[in-house]
Amino acid sequence: MNKNYYAILMAGGVGSRFWPVSTEDFPKQFHDMLGTGDTLIQKTFNRLSKLIPKENIFILTNERYNDLVFEQLPEVTKRQVVLEPAMRNTAPCILYASLKIQKENEDAIMIVAPSDHWIEDENAFTKNVEEAFDFCSQNDALMTLGIEPTFPNTGYGYIEFDKTSQDNIKKVNQFREKPDYETAKQFIAQGNFIWNAGIFMWSVKSVVKAFKSNQPELYSLFESGCEVYNTDFEDDFVRDNYGKAENISVDYAIMEHSKNVYVIPATFDWNDLGTWGSLYDKLDKDNSGNAVVNAQTLTEDASGNMIRTKADKVVVVDGLQDYIIVDKDEVLLIFPKTKEQDIKKVLQKVKDKFGEHYG
Repeated sequence: MNKNYYAILMAGGVGSRFWPVSTEDFPKQFHDMLGTGDTLIQKTFNRLSKLIPKENIFILTNERYNDLVFEQLPEVTKRQVVLEPAMRNTAPCILYASLKIQKENEDAIMIVAPSDHWIEDENAFTKNVEEAFDFCSQNDALMTLGIEPTFPNTGYGYIEFDKTSQDNIKKVNQFREKPDYETAKQFIAQGNFIWNAGIFMWSVKSVVKAFKSNQPELYSLFESGCEVYNTDFEDDFVRDNYGKAENISVDYAIMEHSKNVYVIPATFDWNDLGTWGSLYDKLDKDNSGNAVVNAQTLTEDASGNMIRTKADKVVVVDGLQDYIIVDKDEVLLIFPKTKEQDIKKVLQKVKDKFGEHYG
């Protein structure tokens, strides 16, 4: 394996739309959401390790999930776990991890990948990443993987690429915010818009240069700690300074302002597993279209439901269509799939009425 290949595995999110399984203390990336025997972070780590030396995969997460990371990925060392002492979106943590990696290996080529994505064809994923790494090693480029849209999704951002390009690697014209339905339909009709999957590849030199140019204040804050990165004094510096960082995504911070951005339209099936409905779409269904994880079910006049419980729990469902039915410890959720985006609001109401313990 190429010792210059690195990964930043993003594992700090809460995943509140997967409540009640995903909670602030135990978020979705540490759960076996698909019922495969592996948690999402384990699946992602194994996927990345097909191309990248395991010791070069850095886990970027919140301080409160430190123990969960080591429980689920026992092969990683303390050096590989980069802890955020405060929630500050993706740009600060990516810059911080990039400076750490640059200090260790200035020739590093890296991928930034969320820990909670579903990718079926892992070999195709690896080939796309290899192609991006080859390009990034030869060019000053910020790259992303885009997903060919299968319908006018309003829940994803879009990437508009150069329509005239015949190459597999395409120059990005601009990033577009999550559209309304009519705009999404127009994007797809134009043929040069793809979903932004939030998977990035670049050389460490290129990404640090982009932060220095586009986010001088943020760059200055984290660059001032370079002397202590990868030493025993790093934790003190981060604790004292991380909270000063602006709360900003990497898209806003560097991708949307840079002229050297490229995209590869991915050749693999992808799902960001952001909601119960997205999980339902990827699971096998019974004859009535019910997707079941762990439960033993007896259904009558019930179709299109997403059912998840502890292992082997018997669930009887009669007369329900297109519902989310999730049983987790002291919480039972029975909720229309059509309103799944409202689960965040429901969670807040539950916390307000019954206490933070339930979230």
